Amino acid sequence: MRRQVPYVTAVLIAANIIVFLLAELFSGSTESTRTLIAWGGAYVPLVAKGEWWRLFTSMFLHAGIRHLLNNMLVLFVMGEHLERLLGRVRYGVVYIAGGLISNYCAFRWYLSRDRQVVSIGASGAVFAVIGALIWIILRNRGRADGLTLRQILVMFALSLYFGFATAGVSNIAHISGAAAGFLLGLVLYRKKPVRTERSVPAGK
Repeated sequence: MRRQVPYVTAVLIAANIIVFLLAELFSGSTESTRTLIAWGGAYVPLVAKGEWWRLFTSMFLHAGIRHLLNNMLVLFVMGEHLERLLGRVRYGVVYIAGGLISNYCAFRWYLSRDRQVVSIGASGAVFAVIGALIWIILRNRGRADGLTLRQILVMFALSLYFGFATAGVSNIAHISGAAAGFLLGLVLYRKKPVRTERSVPAGK
């Protein structure tokens, strides 16, 4: 059986890379706070004033090449599995909705603490992908599309660890993204029934 080409994952990765290159080309440095705000970063004071669209655009911004590569590597590895298991449309819903939910949670968290933070990056959406995979693997008794529960939990734990070990990372976005993805997976995933072949009596 031919494996489904992960077109949505490829498009998402391409979109992130293109936005990064454009921001670098026309604004000088994606590690500049001014650049990130200008290109749609989720700057808390501006989102609070009604610029809600920043919760979406910020998902495609990254502060430097290392930030971009880290997120795209995990998306490439995990996204392909989820796209096959959920289908393209539902996978896209998990990615976008999970990213929006994680960004909104981060915004509310920083707003409640009066912190004027600029949130950017695809990590909330990527964690949503991981969260959905955790549910699907649990639903399939510990294995799905070649992934085991141990493998996905190790990936999840390592990603969380690097987030907490790195300064300036929005861990609330990571945690809320994973939780959103888990719940979205629970709602959207439909386990395919196992086909059984009935034997035909001889002579008929």
